[in-house]
Amino acid sequence: MRRLRVASCQINTVVGDLDGNVDRILASLADAEAGGADVAVFPEMTVCGYPVEDLVLKTGFVEDCEEALLRVAAATTGSCAAVVGYVSGNRNLHNSVALCANGQVITVHHKRLLPNYSVFDENRYFTPGVDPLDLVEINGVRCGIVICEDLWSPTGPILEQARGGAEVILCPNASPFRQGKALDRDMLVSTRATDNSVFIVYTNQVGGQDELVFDGGSVIFNPQGRLIARSPQFSDDLMFCDLDVVPTYRKRRLDPRGELLATPELPILTVSGTQEVVGLPVVSPIAPMLTPEEELWAALVVGTRDYVVKNGFSEVGVALSGGIDSTIVTVLAADALGSENVHCVLMPSRFSSDHSVSDAEKLCANLGVESRILPIEPAHAAMLKMLAPSFGDREEDTTEENLQSRIRGVMMMALSNKLGWLILTTGNKSETSVGYSTLYGDTAGGFAVIKDLWKTQIYHLCRWRNDQAGTELIPENVISKPPSAELRPGQRDDQSLPPYEILDAILALYVENDLTGSEIKEKGYDPAIVDRVVRLVDVAEYKRRQNPPGVRLSSKAFGRDRRMPMTNHYRG
Repeated sequence: MRRLRVASCQINTVVGDLDGNVDRILASLADAEAGGADVAVFPEMTVCGYPVEDLVLKTGFVEDCEEALLRVAAATTGSCAAVVGYVSGNRNLHNSVALCANGQVITVHHKRLLPNYSVFDENRYFTPGVDPLDLVEINGVRCGIVICEDLWSPTGPILEQARGGAEVILCPNASPFRQGKALDRDMLVSTRATDNSVFIVYTNQVGGQDELVFDGGSVIFNPQGRLIARSPQFSDDLMFCDLDVVPTYRKRRLDPRGELLATPELPILTVSGTQEVVGLPVVSPIAPMLTPEEELWAALVVGTRDYVVKNGFSEVGVALSGGIDSTIVTVLAADALGSENVHCVLMPSRFSSDHSVSDAEKLCANLGVESRILPIEPAHAAMLKMLAPSFGDREEDTTEENLQSRIRGVMMMALSNKLGWLILTTGNKSETSVGYSTLYGDTAGGFAVIKDLWKTQIYHLCRWRNDQAGTELIPENVISKPPSAELRPGQRDDQSLPPYEILDAILALYVENDLTGSEIKEKGYDPAIVDRVVRLVDVAEYKRRQNPPGVRLSSKAFGRDRRMPMTNHYRG
């Protein structure tokens, strides 16, 4: 038996922070070596952060990235090798991983399968790797290296490396979160491990980057497809695991595909290891998978925290109305940044109900966040007076309603400029879909925390958060009262929109599943409602293009995922 001790280094990097990322790598590498690891595996593009987007079009950036990698390699003078992701460039740009040991770069692998769907557009930047794949012998164990998407294809590089004699596959990843993806990844890695009779060390990135959030959840599976180690989701983690490697020829010969898996043998580069196989192996943790609610909440908290902190802010402001949307944003902000860094501004108008102000004040008291009341009536009255000559005798409509929202937006941005807050907007996916998040009002701010949450999800999460708190953290009246923008007397959302249970179902089919209006009608939905909803979504595209970024949670969020033309006459 040969034993390979691996350290899966699930770390939170910052795009473009080469010096900071190198420091994070070296700190984890030192801990891995102190723990007796033979090899430390880091996420995809660890040196430069992911995704780097058009930064890689700057020649100087690529050169600096390669120089930073050499600093990492120079630190591998002990007994622990390092598998580190970075951007390499010569004639072409590559998404690459270097195996560093003995103070130098031993070998470099270029990613072969470049994703170009959903949030990915790697074909825009990188050239697929075509060079032969070497195996690396570490402490007597033959290891192959694949990068993220390379693992998803059953006939991709992993098959080639297994055929060539690999016993362990080291797989750096930057796999962004979406609901349900952790289970999909488990099934994938288990299948690849079983099919190829190899251990797979799947190390994933963690943390937020713009609208993407990476959930970590790194895993290790054995050749029988059994999970033997898992890092927690949404937090940095250094996970040790001892892989007790036995010859695989028996299983491969008995496998119907054995002849294919056994040939041809790949060239092997040797990296010295010093660990002796003595005593019991380390006990590897298997962190529990989060529930759907825990996943969503953690993704929102981490995505918000990292956007705020990585962009140099420490405090945020929220326009708190006493409604469900601004309420959940306030709670998320307090969980992400601490109550002392959250400032709520209550801006009642002539139409605001008494309970809206009292509900907002109760929430702030429960959370311990600072609040202030700035009535907008003086500004509202003054602006209506200013506009009266131009409006003439035209009847009041949404113009006067939206004016209130835009006054609030102006006030929040003034507080942002003067006090240094980052303003968190409060529009949800349901309202953003149909254009009911007022442009230059509700959308005024720097980060749209709940832009990928349906309204029905928000109610569910608020009740879940109260259950977790064991108390009425969010006032029950906020959850139970009919939703209203309170921009006119007696206003309720269901006066102008279908009930959210129906609206969200139609929107999910149209926005996330790309069904046409006709296809949605065939599922039994009211044709008049479908036509109206589809029309509202289409004409609001120009508004969504002007929205701030927000945490991506679903398989198709507005922004990187869904790129529809603003000028569009197709109605299906």
